[in-house]
Amino acid sequence: MMIDHVYISVKDVSRSRAFYAAALKPLGWRELFEYDSSAGPASVPDLFGLADRSYGSGGVIGNSIWLRERKPGETGLYLGLVADSPQEVDAAYAAALAAGGQDAGEPALRAYFGPGYYAANVIDLDGNELEFVNKEFNPKRPA
Repeated sequence: MMIDHVYISVKDVSRSRAFYAAALKPLGWRELFEYDSSAGPASVPDLFGLADRSYGSGGVIGNSIWLRERKPGETGLYLGLVADSPQEVDAAYAAALAAGGQDAGEPALRAYFGPGYYAANVIDLDGNELEFVNKEFNPKRPA
């Protein structure tokens, strides 16, 4: 699977935003936008996004990093993995649960992130969160 996005939990979003924007700029990354959590479910935090040069091009799948405020005691990783179809999302979700993962969001269309955003979330055996995601607007991965 290809990495679609990563959430990084930080103590100070403004300070980290400036750091990541400066550190990643030489690699072709740019600031995206802030996601206001009031537009979605309570489980989705405010987010600030950065994207690589391919993100949104339509030619290849781009990558993004989303900064979010760290909650007390939180140290885990949030990793979004690309799926080529909603059926792959469903299959990965089922396989993760069968392997001992915990449900953190059943497969569903999540229009609050954009049209054609279909995803499912699981918690791994160590508390890290995986999101299997199919974005209708992404091209298919090479075979």
